[in-house]
This record gives sequence, C-alpha cells and structure tokens, in this order.
Amino acid sequence: MPTTGKATKVTIYLSEGATHRGVPTSSSILDFLFFQGVAGATVLKGIAGFGADHHLHSASQVAIADHLPLKIEFIESPEKVNELLGKLEEMAGTGMIELQETTIAKPARKSKPETQAAEHVKIEGKARMMRIYLGESDKWQGKPLYEALVRAMRAHDLAGVTVDRGILGYGAHRRIHREKPLNLSHDGSIVLSVVDTEDKLQTFLPIVDKMVQEGLVVLSDVDIIKYAHRTVERGEDR
Repeated sequence: MPTTGKATKVTIYLSEGATHRGVPTSSSILDFLFFQGVAGATVLKGIAGFGADHHLHSASQVAIADHLPLKIEFIESPEKVNELLGKLEEMAGTGMIELQETTIAKPARKSKPETQAAEHVKIEGKARMMRIYLGESDKWQGKPLYEALVRAMRAHDLAGVTVDRGILGYGAHRRIHREKPLNLSHDGSIVLSVVDTEDKLQTFLPIVDKMVQEGLVVLSDVDIIKYAHRTVERGEDR
C-alpha cells in the first residue's frame, strides 16, 4: 500500500482486442492487480489512436472498433511495482508499459491486504489437492463466491480449477439441498477442486480464509500422473 511521498505510476498500453489465456488482457491484468492488493487501478478506453503496427484505429470505423487503444493506470510503491513488473510484462504481451516517478500527496485508505505473488511451476509427482465446499447462493462483494474464487485462483497462477454443482446433499446445518426442476434452486452445493504444489496452495490459503465465511476447505495428497495443456495458437494469447 503506497503512503505519502515518492511512488511509481504505471501505465500499460493495450489493444482492446488483446487476450491473455482466452480472456481480455485488460480484465486479466485488472484481476491480477486486484488480488495482489494494489490500492486501485483504472482502465481507460481511447476513441482513436495508433500503435506499433502504425494502423490508425478510430471509434467511427466499425470494422476495427474492437482494436481501439486501452490503457491501465495504477500508482504503487516502487518496491511493489518491481515485484509485479515481471508478471505484468508477460501479461501485456505486445503492449507497452510506462513507469513514471510521482509523489503521493494523500494516500488511499487500505482496503485489501497485500498478497505475495508466486511463480507458476510445472507440476510433477507429488502435489496437493484443495477442495472448497460452499453454497451456490454464497456471495463475495455482491457476486457469486465460486466465481470470485475462480478469478482469484487465476490471478494467483494456480494450475487450474474445476467447479462442480451438487444435485443432492447436506452440510453443517443438516438441511437437505437438492436440485429442483428447471434449475430453480439457488441453494445447491458447489465444490471447487484445484491441484497445485504445496507452496502455491499454502500461499493462496489466506485468500480463501478471507473470502469463504461459511464452508469447508480440505487439503489432500495427490500424485500427478500427467499434466498437459493444449498448444496455444499464435496470436491467441497476447
């Protein structure tokens, strides 16, 4: 969290159509900054401009309206910026990142604790599985809790997560939850399953503790037999 005095302003220049791992790059970066405890960030959309390809983009040109310039701005301490810069460079792809020294006259009030980023590593052999059991109606900041957890896991570079919806079960309150016709029930059971290294999951546990107010979280040992991903086509992740 930056305090009064010297700080660094970061500006990330992107194209509106750029994606990172199948998600708009601006959304991925914003999620990353949010879950890393950055005090605040703003996404600004241009109405005209050109970039390294020297192609002029304008909101009046319908055919290329999804390639308008975007920029993400945030201000943090120089130490925090240095900590995040490597991951931001990878996520920005062909975009440009600008660093500018600035001075904070009045700091923002701290709203989220800082979390430590962890490098993603290839998983082989022994690993850990985390299962999170919660209710479909559980919320976090007004949104479904399971969706917020998935976004947080992606922002922390966990290897992957699967969300399953239960059709019958009960929990600590001893109430029977069952799937109803036409999916009208909003009180079903949700299970998130994620496999990663012990260190990665231990780093993420404080986030789970903060977000899951009522539910069950379990860890178990697993053996990785095969860990593979599909080949990404050129230009898909930028």
